[in-house]
Amino acid sequence: MEKGDAQQAAFSLVMIDIDHFKTFNDHYGHVVGDDCLRKVALAMSDILKRPTDVLARYGGEEFAAILPLTECDGAKAIAAAMKAGVIDLAIPHDHSSASSRVTISLGVATLVPMRGTMAAMLVAAADQALYEAKAGGRNRIAVKRFSPS
Repeated sequence: MEKGDAQQAAFSLVMIDIDHFKTFNDHYGHVVGDDCLRKVALAMSDILKRPTDVLARYGGEEFAAILPLTECDGAKAIAAAMKAGVIDLAIPHDHSSASSRVTISLGVATLVPMRGTMAAMLVAAADQALYEAKAGGRNRIAVKRFSPS
């Protein structure tokens, strides 16, 4: 954006965690666990339609969806579609308190970049939202309102 523009474009981040994946892996084995990771990643990736949107493995059973030019409502809609897509896989998970199927928890954060904001702030906000989704019972979406203070 040019200096002096009244409006900046929103940038959203969705942090995603496969619910109770350690118990899934322990019960079904690492080969089945790896297959589950691939299926979940593909289902979530299929939701992203724009070439600028990126799904990345963040570590272990965590993923991050990077959504430039995406307002909070758009990011929540994408998160909801990802959640539904993973449930639709109908992968059995007999050792989850969230569901009898593999599910995901998602944390959404959005910011409008401005002087003084850093990517780490957005990551921290999305991570906090993910923590809240997991603490609230898993298999849900939480949104953290970003405030650069």
